[in-house]
Amino acid sequence: MLTPGKALRRRWTLAIALAYVGVLALIAFWPTPVDRPMSSQLAAALAYLHRHGIPRWVDYNFVESAANVVLFVPFGLLAAALLPRRTWWYALLLGFAASCAIELGQLIFLSSRFASWADIGANTFGAALGVFFTVVFRGRRSRPAADQQ
Repeated sequence: MLTPGKALRRRWTLAIALAYVGVLALIAFWPTPVDRPMSSQLAAALAYLHRHGIPRWVDYNFVESAANVVLFVPFGLLAAALLPRRTWWYALLLGFAASCAIELGQLIFLSSRFASWADIGANTFGAALGVFFTVVFRGRRSRPAADQQ
């Protein structure tokens, strides 16, 4: 049985997770690429950074892939936090499955969007990072105070 504090924390985590999934669905199933309105600003920013020493491999593809990783870190954090400690690895499977579902949905229903295996990999990696942070945080929090010094 959960203590009142843990039950409240779980309800808040669930509420945040539901809000996050809603925002993720909007981003994933927006009819056109969500970065389209900012493409010229992104190109200008990258050109500026390249002129000031940022390597050329930091290009649009790199930024898009990094954005996919960052977008799925909360997925892993929240999924792992909502699952029992021993089943944290289910969050990895959920991240992969959610990414596959998004890419498949884009492929089938959105002609202006581009499904890719690279996005599935980046999204899954982001979810894995989130799971990792949750597992590490839970491990540190559950150790006796003497061990944490």
